Amino acid sequence: SIEMDLLHSNGVLIIQHLQRDYRAYQDFLNFMSHVGDPRNIFSIYFPLWFQLNQVVGTKMIWVAVIGDWFNLIFKWILFGHRPYWWVQETMIYPNQSSPCLEQFPITCETGPGSPSGHAMGSSCVWYVMVTAALSYTVRWKDKSAVTLHRLTWSFLWSIFWIIQISVCISRVFIATHFPHQVVLGVFAGILVAEVFEHTPAIQTASLRMYMKTNLFLFIFALGFYLSLKLLDIDLLWSVPKAKKWCANPDWINIDTTPFAGLVRNLGALFGLGLGINSEMFITSCKGKNSCKISFRILCIAASLATLQLYNFVKIPTHTEYLFYILSFCKSAAMPLTVVALVPYCVHSLMRTTEKKLN
Repeated sequence: SIEMDLLHSNGVLIIQHLQRDYRAYQDFLNFMSHVGDPRNIFSIYFPLWFQLNQVVGTKMIWVAVIGDWFNLIFKWILFGHRPYWWVQETMIYPNQSSPCLEQFPITCETGPGSPSGHAMGSSCVWYVMVTAALSYTVRWKDKSAVTLHRLTWSFLWSIFWIIQISVCISRVFIATHFPHQVVLGVFAGILVAEVFEHTPAIQTASLRMYMKTNLFLFIFALGFYLSLKLLDIDLLWSVPKAKKWCANPDWINIDTTPFAGLVRNLGALFGLGLGINSEMFITSCKGKNSCKISFRILCIAASLATLQLYNFVKIPTHTEYLFYILSFCKSAAMPLTVVALVPYCVHSLMRTTEKKLN
């Protein structure tokens, strides 16, 4: 529509302005784009919070998975273009004088652009972290503590918005999103996180419930895709556009396709359910060692170190279906490692050490 073309063209002007005036901050903006990467939720934020507070850690995975699932559905419904290919195909500019937008190695995402997955993932997870931190201070009753709570509230929410604004600017700067797409992503993420603030049932979900949820999310997404395909609507329309207009073919990554994100999230949710309902989790995280600070610190350190090793595991991309299967397994292994394997190993090590000292 004309209104959408005007919105896109104004967005292009903003991107050009950012790329011209924020050149000195390029490394910082690229870093902030990585900070907003939803994959950091599983490899950094979740291991830290789960060992500190299992309720918050569990909620974080649910919010991240359901939020990213909604992001996928919204992307398929809204058919949002990305700036780096839109400027090449639009007819809004006269005499074929389309603007030149610089691309970067992280620009060429292959899924639709609206709403921004990075902005949505970042806002929903940081919302969970901020509200969790404030839940400890809200119980303070005396006057000095109330003042400290207010200062803490102001400080944490200021940090929240600084991070969200930085992530949004970075995604616009690298020409992978228009401004309205990142704004929509931020508020959609906050909405998802707020809903889960009032959904305590996830804390007592059985493995069967995890599997049912996984199955529903997969069947709904696949059914939605196939239904529209029968109507001759290709929901993967953005992939050939990305391949055509990306400045460097090596920057195209199958890991950014819509189904890759879906499989990754389903794997993470399944791994969390498997871990929480395992005997290893009950033995270690519900035992006497679970209250010890040393146990939690060791679990955090071991979890972060172990998950970084997963980054060295490269999944073959030559066969798409094999990639999805292995991606699911790898994603399931990460929360399973944090929830069950690492705590059980630390628990066993501490118990062995205590026996030797006695």
